Amino acid sequence: MDKAPLRSIQNLGFTEYEAKAYLALLDEAPVSGYKVAQTSGVPRSKVYEVLEGLAKRGIVLVNRGNPVQYAPLPPKELVARRRKEMEASIESAEKSLERYAASTDSRQAIWDIVGREEILERTREAAGRAERSILLEVWEEDAPEIRDALAAAADRGVDVGVVAYGEPNYPFARVYHHDLVDEVTRGLGARWIVISIDMQEIVTGVVSMGGESRAAWTSHPGLVVPAAELIKHDIYIQEILDKHRDSLEASFGVGLVELRDRLKRVEEMGALAADS
Repeated sequence: MDKAPLRSIQNLGFTEYEAKAYLALLDEAPVSGYKVAQTSGVPRSKVYEVLEGLAKRGIVLVNRGNPVQYAPLPPKELVARRRKEMEASIESAEKSLERYAASTDSRQAIWDIVGREEILERTREAAGRAERSILLEVWEEDAPEIRDALAAAADRGVDVGVVAYGEPNYPFARVYHHDLVDEVTRGLGARWIVISIDMQEIVTGVVSMGGESRAAWTSHPGLVVPAAELIKHDIYIQEILDKHRDSLEASFGVGLVELRDRLKRVEEMGALAADS
């Protein structure tokens, strides 16, 4: 018996005896179980058990005459049936594993991502999983490298909201331009990226240090929720500034810089107190 088709049928989930019996029926059918045993090499003590098992699965057709005769399901129908069954099994496994993963301690883990390219790749992968919403903070220098992943998400109907430091060129998103980009960058000495996916997953970290860039990736709700809310807070500030800029800047300086300086002084005082 040709080994190539035998292996092919076994790869569809058949035992060796089942595959041999099916191929024997393709060669000549309808035939008796005795004849299948003769031509397939399946032992006579096993052949009827094998054929009846295939019949229960609808892969072998049975004529209950005298003698009982067997015929195979046509190959095209067999392959179509197995494809449908395997697709259903894969879909079921996917859903089951997703539920299991969501219920395990993996949601509590915080993964350390090292290197700018690795962080941006993780950001793209996260955007590819988005189903409802993406919230993002990104600098103009880094925006092009995640643009395609975000555009694809928007094409799927995902709402994309972006706080941008500079011009990201994201016509598919709601973009809020952060004021005083140069001052923020100088004050922090770095560029960061924060992405929140469906309020369930975040990637957040510094991306301006090349191979030394560091970020965290997690589904831990204790970090996901605050990170997403901070992005929302920045969006609120930009919308408020857009509508009431004149009066707010009269009180707090251009881009609310006086508020920023006030908080910076508080931080510096706290650092001095800690050192003393």
